[in-house]
Amino acid sequence: MNGPQIAMLPDGRRLHMNHGPIDLIVQAFGQPDECERAYRQAADRFATVLEELVAELPVLRSELGADFKFRGPVAQRMAQAVAPHSHGFVTPMAAVAGGVADEVLAALVADRTLERAYVNNGGDSAIFLTPGAEMRLGIASASSGFGDRIVIDAASPVRGVATSGWRGRSFSFGIADAVTVLARSAADADVAATLIANAVDLPGHPAIRRRPACELQPDTDLGERAVTVAVSGLTEAETREALANGRAVAEDFRRRGLIHAAALALNGEKLICSEEQRQLVGEHA
Repeated sequence: MNGPQIAMLPDGRRLHMNHGPIDLIVQAFGQPDECERAYRQAADRFATVLEELVAELPVLRSELGADFKFRGPVAQRMAQAVAPHSHGFVTPMAAVAGGVADEVLAALVADRTLERAYVNNGGDSAIFLTPGAEMRLGIASASSGFGDRIVIDAASPVRGVATSGWRGRSFSFGIADAVTVLARSAADADVAATLIANAVDLPGHPAIRRRPACELQPDTDLGERAVTVAVSGLTEAETREALANGRAVAEDFRRRGLIHAAALALNGEKLICSEEQRQLVGEHA
């Protein structure tokens, strides 16, 4: 495996960091010298993230147990995000993209004077805002339900955004085209988006084709559990039924304070779970 690849993008404003499956875009806003120091801090932290995760990978791919003690801070972030959901099947890997984004963001802003910043890990983003600042984020899928952009201001509790679905880069038990979640951290948003997307489903429906996850990726944490590989021919009523199944989970998470908002999308139908839809949806962005 090649080592970490770290370089400024041609625009001179964003830092690109890649190591194996981890691919980050990082941007800080503030005085140039503060941004430069912040980027160095983020790069220093990023240098060992993957090897730390690999060292604990067998346990991270297992269902969370009360006796699990993780050494690495990213693994600890993942376990903390997954813990409220441990009554059902989930492993800390459901929060890996968000956990990495949160960790690198923490390093980026530590002891720095910045106005705002973000770390985007393949569409799952961790956000830093000072009072009065706001962040406009492009999201991973235009079909997510939030439109092309989300506007988050400093007064909002949201500091993480994540998107999941069967068409994305990770496996899904469900059939959502996209589920985007806004939460207190990227790790929290990541695991919640995964579980809500799993719940957007019509179990046993003949139009849904599934295969054991291990046939598609031998080292997956999902083992022989069936994941979605194709969806076709759903009626409007079936689409709405599947979305309603996902909404029930999203609303439960929102009532429990695990997420701030969620948007679910399937077959052109979109459903938003939020008390503050106008504030959160960047229609004017």
